[in-house]
Amino acid sequence: MKSGKPHILIVDDEEDLCELLSLRLRHEGFNATTCSNGQEALSALESKNIDAVLLDFRLEKEDGLDVLNSILLRKAELPVIMLTAHGTPEAAVEAMKRGAYGFITKPFDDRELVLELHHAVDHGKLKREVAGLRRMLGGNGSTRLLGTSTYIADVRERIARAASTDATVLIMGESGTGKEVAARTLHELSARHDKRFIAINCGALPADLLESELFGHVRGAFTGAVREKEGLFAAADGGTLFLDEIGDAPLEVQVKLLRVLQEKNYLPVGTTEARATDVRIVAATNRDLAQRVSEGRFREDLYYRLHVVPVTMPPLRDRREDLPVLAEVFLSRASQLHSLKRPEMTEDALQFLLKHTWPGNVRELQNVIEAAAVMSREGVLTAEHLMTVLPQSTSDGRTVPPTRPTAPSHWAAHEDMPSLRDAKMAFEREYLVAVMERCQGNVTAAAKVADRHRSDFHDILRRHGLVAADFRELPVEMNQ
Repeated sequence: MKSGKPHILIVDDEEDLCELLSLRLRHEGFNATTCSNGQEALSALESKNIDAVLLDFRLEKEDGLDVLNSILLRKAELPVIMLTAHGTPEAAVEAMKRGAYGFITKPFDDRELVLELHHAVDHGKLKREVAGLRRMLGGNGSTRLLGTSTYIADVRERIARAASTDATVLIMGESGTGKEVAARTLHELSARHDKRFIAINCGALPADLLESELFGHVRGAFTGAVREKEGLFAAADGGTLFLDEIGDAPLEVQVKLLRVLQEKNYLPVGTTEARATDVRIVAATNRDLAQRVSEGRFREDLYYRLHVVPVTMPPLRDRREDLPVLAEVFLSRASQLHSLKRPEMTEDALQFLLKHTWPGNVRELQNVIEAAAVMSREGVLTAEHLMTVLPQSTSDGRTVPPTRPTAPSHWAAHEDMPSLRDAKMAFEREYLVAVMERCQGNVTAAAKVADRHRSDFHDILRRHGLVAADFRELPVEMNQ
């Protein structure tokens, strides 16, 4: 296992200088390995975790630039600092053109060398992280697990390890944390990436319809089944089937999913003839499945079949250091989507975002940035724009919806009127507030009033940054 000390490889044919540099670097908190030629250097790179290289420009039997080329062919992200007693501007330029990180002339100042090495190590680490991100994000560009926080880095590493297998993966986390993005990333990194990725919300359909969607049905299986229908297991054959909100799947469907995981086959509705399937299952939930097992609402045997490789998506409040890059990416996407000139986000806008609690997580951030981008003017996105779309925190820690802004007087001009989409969004939000106030925060009751499925209604609330608890200031009457 690699130690916490940066490891420097010293390549110089002067034995005394190598020993002196090695002692000096160890005193400064580095590990050091010395070698006298290019072949030894390449062998050391294969056997040790090297963070930076000090390479003499003129070795006894080799050209240092040739050794530099060989090193960078094997370790493109490795920073190499060239050392020479015959420094010339031309030599420095040539070394930098070949990919050297830096160039120091002998005799050198110890403090300058140590400082340069620290910078080189940090630079190399950043380059490796960027390269790793690119490999992780690969695929068709639709999968993005953005951020540099420890939390999201752990998720990327876990997904990368699972991707090389066909193990069932269970992705857990609050709504809006990016569970489907994680599932798509897993698919893109897997050997199944050239086959289909199909997603279905298991909590959005009643049992009979969900069963038909998953497994298909034969003609005459039920009233209205006038022709045979292929299910999603057949459609995703060879690829990945993403079972979102698996915690809300009906018990009768859970039994049939267990059969697929155990037997690798399924029964279409209306037949006893089993059909083989080659599908990788990735499931996701915002529920505590262990608790639902104890409550008898989720099968224990299915839980363990799904829980082979667990992945937990962190909430945005636990990875705030990722918020700036997420906000910038969402701002670019929103600008492209709505054919807008991309506005620049001001510092006060970023600070405003950092102070928010983000109950809707990354999904809420994306929707807020999109709405604010549409409302922005004059090429900048400010905290004032965000205030019109982002719920505010009160002094007692509660999150409340923003006050409905009055229409600016300049909207009287036709060219300054908001778009129909913006007007619809504003109306939808006002309607949601009215319904939630009427039902005093009871989401189930509000969903019935709105004639929407409860889970869909939850998603709509989160899209507008509305939290049920903010409407529960009065006790719900028993007869409501």
